[in-house]
Parts: sequence; structure tokens; C-alpha cells
Amino acid sequence: MAASIIDGRAVAKEVRAEVAGEVEAFRKAHGYPPGLAVIIAGDDPASRVYVSSKKKMCENLGIHSEEYAMPASTGQEELIATIRNLNNDKRIHGVLVQLPLPNHLDEGEVLETIDPRKDVDGFHPVSVGNFVVGKEAFVPCTPLGIMRLIKKTGMEIKGKRAVVVGRSNIVGKPVAMLLLAQHATVTICHSRTVDLPGVCREADILVAAIGRPEMLDGSYIKPGAVVIDVGVNEVGRTEEGKRILVGDVKFDEAKEIASHITPVPGGVGPMTIAMLMRSTMDAAWRAVGKGGCGCSCKS
Repeated sequence: MAASIIDGRAVAKEVRAEVAGEVEAFRKAHGYPPGLAVIIAGDDPASRVYVSSKKKMCENLGIHSEEYAMPASTGQEELIATIRNLNNDKRIHGVLVQLPLPNHLDEGEVLETIDPRKDVDGFHPVSVGNFVVGKEAFVPCTPLGIMRLIKKTGMEIKGKRAVVVGRSNIVGKPVAMLLLAQHATVTICHSRTVDLPGVCREADILVAAIGRPEMLDGSYIKPGAVVIDVGVNEVGRTEEGKRILVGDVKFDEAKEIASHITPVPGGVGPMTIAMLMRSTMDAAWRAVGKGGCGCSCKS
């Protein structure tokens, strides 16, 4: 029997509905909405599209959004000053710097300037450290979305074998830590892993986040596994110019073996901005002393 498809668009819609309800409750209680500020330096086309999507999502949910579009020539001091002003703005609960930055800017210093209480992207070293030791902290949005998709399958994570292929700071490492926090036994694989197919076949939960088109074929999949494909790889264009996208997993083979699988597109992708809205709402609740969850329990 073919795998059940995990519909990321539908799950993202559920998240947005939850957040919209909380935004209205926050506004009624405090007289103003949650606020998110996004800073973009330069004119990278992909970044521009992503920032526009965030702005539109905020508008749809009733979140106040501010965009700071700065030229590629922006200096380090000017960018740092902008972040510090936002750190001090009580109506802004989340501050996000769109990456990548122009080469002359120090990305590490920029990210470390963001107030960890407003670090809705979860990239600040304080956020990372608190997360690793189990304290309340924001977590990168894509891993949060992945956890929400896994839980949507109904599989109990506790006690399961999980394999994460990819060790990036944005996806691989944090999703491994989230799975560990839910009591999975976790293996992180990478380019030097010996017998990668064999290790992957042990996984009840397999997360592919390596950025290599269809690298993981059916021989990597354990029967009945939940397969989360994070990859988005362009492999060509249609005659009409539309991008042809595939994941890191060979979908047609894997779906015949797995119990659940995410498609590309329409799987993990829609979850990222939805979970950013979730984290922004959590930051707003924390700012007024109501707690909130940027970690794993709302994922």
C-alpha cells in the first residue's frame, strides 16, 4: 500500500488559524497586535520573495509587520543600530534578519545583536544554548514545522529510531535535538557516514535535509517509516518556464515503502513561514508574561 501523503499546506493552514485566533485575543487584551520586524540588506531575488511572503502572511493574520529594506552597501554599524532600535521597541516582539547578507557584513555579529527574547528565527547563540540544555528558547522555524508534520501522522515519537541526513545549523542539528527532546533515539548522518543506506534503513523517522536531488531512493527506506523530505532542488524548467522541483528523496520509490511521506513541493515548505508566525505570537505572549512556546510542545 502506498504511503499516506503528509499535506504541509493543510497543516500550515491549521497553524495559521491557531495563530489568528491568538492574535485577536492578544489585541483585545493589550490594545495592540503582536509585531514582527524583518530586515533585508541587498536585493537577492529569493530573499525578496521570502520577505514579501512573510509580510503578506502577517497582514492576513493581523500581525503588525515592519520591513526595513536596506541597500547592499549598508554598513555594519548602520545595520547594528537598526537592530538595537528594534530591540528597544515594545511593539515589536520578533526581529528577523533575512539571510544571506552581503559579503562585507559580519553575519555572526548581526545575529548576536538581536535580543534573544525577540529572536524568532532561533539563530542567536543564547537561543541555541538554551535550547540544547532544555530551557525555554526559540528554535528555527523549519525544524518546528517538521515536528508538527511528524506528529500529524499519529506516530508516537518516544522510543522510535530517528535518522537525520544533514547537519546544518538551520535544519539538521535542531531537528535532531527536537526529536531527542521527544525521546527518540537519534542518529545524525552526513557526507562521511559509512553505509548511509544501511543507517537510514534503521529509521522509523527519516528526515532528509542534504540538498541533493533524489539522492535517497527506495533502498534507504525502512518499511513503514515516516519520511520527511526537506530538500527543494530545481532540476529544470517546463516549456512554460515553470520550475521543476524535486526533494532529496526519490518520491515515487519511497512512497511505495514508507507509511507517510511529505511531497515536494507542498510538504515542509509551507510550514516554515507558518511556524514563524507561531514563534512571533509566542514572543508576544512572553513579552506580557504569558509564557509561550518557541520550543517543541507546540510543534
